[in-house]
Amino acid sequence: MPDAQTTTARRWTPPGPAAPATTPSDRRRAAAEIWIVLGLSLGQSAVYAVVNIIARLSADTPLAEQSATLNASQSERSLLDLVYQLLGVFFALVPVALALYLLSGRASATWLGTRRRIGLDWGLRGSRPGRDLAWGVALAAAIGIPGLAFYLLGRLLGITVAVEASALNSAWWTVPVLVLAALQNGLLEEVVAVAYLHERTRDLGWHRVRFVVASALLRGSYHLYQGIGPFVGNVVMGVVFAWFYTSRWGRHRVLPLVVAHTLLDVVAFVGYALLPAGAKEALGL
Repeated sequence: MPDAQTTTARRWTPPGPAAPATTPSDRRRAAAEIWIVLGLSLGQSAVYAVVNIIARLSADTPLAEQSATLNASQSERSLLDLVYQLLGVFFALVPVALALYLLSGRASATWLGTRRRIGLDWGLRGSRPGRDLAWGVALAAAIGIPGLAFYLLGRLLGITVAVEASALNSAWWTVPVLVLAALQNGLLEEVVAVAYLHERTRDLGWHRVRFVVASALLRGSYHLYQGIGPFVGNVVMGVVFAWFYTSRWGRHRVLPLVVAHTLLDVVAFVGYALLPAGAKEALGL
């Protein structure tokens, strides 16, 4: 049996900020940076989603009879549509690069060190892809099955719009592009709403609970365009993901969250695209 000293040495403890914002000026700069990053990415989406849900609720058509389309076709010309889809994925990932750049911009931080710090280190020495993949699959299963049930319940209660997960024209590139779109969502949402936000809110001295609540509400808010049901469901998902990330199981590694989110969206996007029309109607999709 290991002695108490050995046990303590093996116990994981969360690292402190790379360079804490200790002065009022540093904290103001960190807060401004958060607003800028969110304003260019998920925060902007949240504002539009809030306006969208207000418009939906004030419309003559009941919420249950409205719809939202994801991954819409951008052109009737197949190759031109492919170009638009790839450009959309590329530019949606720019805020991820910006967040990583800003996190690595301090004197005591480096690009590779930042990637290791937030657990976005596949391909780097010392990474543990097997562990990240296993946790990602487990999280996807824990969120995905209840999430589908919650969506169907929301449709029955009339608080969720009909979500068309893919409206791309059938082409040889449809499935690969949907997989890329799923990966894009996983990277954007988990890196910005969890890893980046956690680093910067710690600079501001936020407690873990405050961060978890803020991250979850942000995640829910930019899904409001799908209705009240998806807002609640994504808040729950946000609590689980942010809590896991800061737990002794998550260990500040964002890759399991990226894996889980990507798997959930791949199933939703590709599954919807391949599902027969009759099955979609029976499931209320």
